[in-house]
Amino acid sequence: MNPSLVNLKHLTYLNLSQNAFEETIPYFIGSITSLEYLDLSNAGFYGTIPHTIGNLTNLRTLRFEGGYYENDDNDVSRLDVDNLDCLLGLSRLEQLIMNNVNLSRASNWQQVINTLPSLVELRFTYCSLHFSKPPLNNNITTSLAILDISDQGKFRSFAIPSWIFRLNNLIYLVLRGYSFYGPIPNISNSTKLQRIDLSFNNFNSTIPDWLYSLKDLEFLNLRGNYLQGTLSNGIANLTSLNTLDLTTNHLSGEIPRGITANLCKMQSLDLSGNNFQGEISDWFGNMSDCFLGSLEYLNLARNQLSGHLPAQFGDFKSHKSIGLDSNNLSIPINTGKLPPLESLYLDDNNLIGNLPESFGQLLNLKYLNIEDNKLEGVVSEIHFANLTKLKQFSASGNHLTLNVSPDWVPPFEKIYLLALGSWDLSEGGQIPTWIEKLNLNKLDLSSTGISGIVPSWIWKIIYLDLSHNQLHDNIPNLISDTRYIYLSSNRFTGSLPQVSADVSEIDLSNNSFSGGLSHFLCEMNETYSTDFLHLGGNQLSGEIPDCWMRWSSLTYLNLGNNILSGNIPNSIGFLKGLRSLNLNNNKIFGRLPFSLRNCTLLMKIDLGNNDLYGSIPSWMGTGIADLKFLILRSNKLSGEISLDICHLNSLQILDLSDNRFSGIIPSCVDNFTAMATKRSLSQYMETYIWLFGDSASVVTKGSVLKYDNTLALVTNIDLSNNNLSGGIPEELTSLVELRSLNLSGNHFAGLIPQSIGDMRQLESLDLSRNSLSGEMPNSFRGMSSLNYLNVSYNHLIGRIPESTQIRGFNASSFIGNDDLCGPPLTSNCSSSDGPKNREDNHESGDRPSSKIEWLYVFVSLGYAVGLSVFCTTLIFKKSWREAYYEFMEEMWNKVYVYFYLKWKKLRKTSG
Repeated sequence: MNPSLVNLKHLTYLNLSQNAFEETIPYFIGSITSLEYLDLSNAGFYGTIPHTIGNLTNLRTLRFEGGYYENDDNDVSRLDVDNLDCLLGLSRLEQLIMNNVNLSRASNWQQVINTLPSLVELRFTYCSLHFSKPPLNNNITTSLAILDISDQGKFRSFAIPSWIFRLNNLIYLVLRGYSFYGPIPNISNSTKLQRIDLSFNNFNSTIPDWLYSLKDLEFLNLRGNYLQGTLSNGIANLTSLNTLDLTTNHLSGEIPRGITANLCKMQSLDLSGNNFQGEISDWFGNMSDCFLGSLEYLNLARNQLSGHLPAQFGDFKSHKSIGLDSNNLSIPINTGKLPPLESLYLDDNNLIGNLPESFGQLLNLKYLNIEDNKLEGVVSEIHFANLTKLKQFSASGNHLTLNVSPDWVPPFEKIYLLALGSWDLSEGGQIPTWIEKLNLNKLDLSSTGISGIVPSWIWKIIYLDLSHNQLHDNIPNLISDTRYIYLSSNRFTGSLPQVSADVSEIDLSNNSFSGGLSHFLCEMNETYSTDFLHLGGNQLSGEIPDCWMRWSSLTYLNLGNNILSGNIPNSIGFLKGLRSLNLNNNKIFGRLPFSLRNCTLLMKIDLGNNDLYGSIPSWMGTGIADLKFLILRSNKLSGEISLDICHLNSLQILDLSDNRFSGIIPSCVDNFTAMATKRSLSQYMETYIWLFGDSASVVTKGSVLKYDNTLALVTNIDLSNNNLSGGIPEELTSLVELRSLNLSGNHFAGLIPQSIGDMRQLESLDLSRNSLSGEMPNSFRGMSSLNYLNVSYNHLIGRIPESTQIRGFNASSFIGNDDLCGPPLTSNCSSSDGPKNREDNHESGDRPSSKIEWLYVFVSLGYAVGLSVFCTTLIFKKSWREAYYEFMEEMWNKVYVYFYLKWKKLRKTSG
């Protein structure tokens, strides 16, 4: 930048934006004092903005939009400031735009802005602002009309500054993006607002009433918050509104009818991702003509709406998109009067009946999704007759049959997504030949019953799902454009095919592939970008190769249910982004490798049913903090259960069964907070998203159950069939969200904790084959969720607690104890809770009871001792003896006189 610019004494307008100076902003820029407009945005400048900018007192517009350094994943701004004091003298400044400038050190920016009395427009997006110091005066309220301070970073969170809603001339407000939390203020002086964008924050209040009185409001976006309550009927007052977006909140109740009756300028209405309920025809069955004429985009997806599409939907004049997916619509589709749509989303409902042929008349239709419904019947060429603009057709998850001629030429030449999963393709069980004529990026023919050999042309498709069919033969090396390969549950044989290093997801599970892994994993000498690899359920053998450094992008790895052997290789530690590791049901031996501690993001480890030995390393508890599922069942692991395992407070499944562990259960198990506290929706969704498509087998309720889609909900502890001893720690009963507990086949002794009844969510409890003693706690009566219980073969005594739940269990759940009685056992209990007609519940058969009834012994002994003391006193104490005889003589005389008079009276009466 040439210093000679300072010679332009009358220069008022300077725009150097969109250049590539690649230098710092020169200090002499502050010497061009006649400037009224200065724009240095995206001009390649970097470093600190000079303080000499403060000399430009005539400025009306100042733009310093920065950028980011190239190849920087941390989005570090190229421009920054020490402070904003240089702006203090710019009293004529009307427009200030500093987007993408790092203002994190300008802690007093709010006070500085309040000294600019002429400021009309302020844009500070992506600036890393702090909101700790509120402004000291209200000068800004008289001028500022446009305010955009959005996107201050995902890891910053502030309460919304109160001064913002005191800006009485504000017409444009954008606070978008991850920065603010708490309630939206209940009071506002900003009555002239025309545009509000508070999307993607953490606001958790109801929608404030003042918002419904903004008659000039044209755009309202509250998407992606935690807003609660209902949508007020006052929404009908916003007659200037053309865009309303309330997506992904917690709003509930009914949709106000005033929206469709009064909002005549509405063009885009998005209420998706809430909990609105009721019949859709109640709110969209009586729409005003002006609403029908203006609306172009309607999205009501992911609510709880029911009913059918109102006939009035056919009266939209310029409507382009309808989204009703993920509701409870259950009436057959009627498209007789649908408008000339471009997009229609009806997936994930309960739609029944046939697919109407009138779909073929939607001439402008580009995107059609009817997946995951209950549609049935035949789909013919008529259904697609005029769909020449169709780009996406998603209809998997229905029971439809395709009936087209073998030489059919589809009219939709521009289609790139075709999903017909679960259809009957009626082509002799072969992949339809007409698909080859399409230029597809995505093809789903899963669960269609197709068989035979896969044609070579299909491997060019980027996203390919042919899973759950009868396809067979070898697969060629897939060094092609395919990026997503789903071929699971077929009959493919031979060696694994080599794949391109650019493949993102590979699922070849549950086939009959054989041979080793080396040629698949190691031979191409490439670094793979794959994040999902599932080769489980095949016949793969040999050792696991030590070349995982080439697969460092993996987040999911499943080699389970094969015949793999050898040690777990050390290079597994290069998978630092791994979330799920599954090597179960193989013949792997050795110790857990130390390098596994590098996989700090692991949420699931399943190494069950192998021949691993040694102890659980301490780093597993301290180094893998996010671990939720730890399954080491059926190995040869030994030693004590380390206290370090208690650091895994996110743990939901702990399965150490069928090993050789000894010692006691650590009392710190109450640190498993995921089993002790009710998880929030966000915690559940985090597990669900990361482990989507994953599964685990758990022994519960006496059976092995496999969980897949509901895995994120499962909580289970299984320590059965080890050599554990000691008592059952009281702390274990604090895990009140635990669903299944199995401690059977150990050497636990002592009493069952009285607080066992606190575990009210427990569905399965197995304490059998231990040495537990005492009575069963009465708190068992309150365990209403319990549907499997086994306490057999212990040393329990007394009455079995009575409840409807316990009466429903089989007697086999209680056999093999010393003296349990009561239902469901046939042995009755006496009044003292012991057996009256005892049956010996031991395997050795009946035997007479040798117990002494100590209550009767002590009563008799007490009577004898009391009587002897009394008699001895009479013998040795004369005064007591005389008094006693005198008392007895007096009593005898009274009794004698009483009965003599009675006898005389009776004789007189009878005579």
